[in-house]
Amino acid sequence: MKKLLFLIASILLLQACDDGDITLKSFNFETATVQSCTSNNLVFKIKENELLLLNIPATSFANEETPDGSPRIVTVNSTNKIIYRIYSGNLNTTNICSILPPATPVVTNEWNASGGTIEIITDKLFAADGITVTGYTHNIRFVNVNFSSTENSFSFTSYNFGNYRTSL
Repeated sequence: MKKLLFLIASILLLQACDDGDITLKSFNFETATVQSCTSNNLVFKIKENELLLLNIPATSFANEETPDGSPRIVTVNSTNKIIYRIYSGNLNTTNICSILPPATPVVTNEWNASGGTIEIITDKLFAADGITVTGYTHNIRFVNVNFSSTENSFSFTSYNFGNYRTSL
């Protein structure tokens, strides 16, 4: 009888344990192009109904090469933000850069980054002649960044956001 009670109690405990509905473990924007808004400091990637957004000062993208092994470091905090959002429909640049955002699509889930750093390595862009500098490429990487929402969280030890280009 004790074995039967133990078996029933074990089954009930296993069914009662629930890790919850994890709606996201990570994201992948590798094929998305880095874009920016001309009216503010937003640098972002769009993949259908997903948005990965950087809101950091434009001075973080100084048109000056960084020495090898010494990236420009921006600390993620309440001023320097990384936000991941899922929307109710597909996005375009106008949805993100509008002064008055459109009514649709709407944000359905949002994860804000906390802690960690944004590393930026800046290199010159040259014209076809190999001499004339036409702009700069800023390679952006997240290091030890944790994303969290009211539902769940996930982290990256290192995530390559991509290359953002600025002109002279």
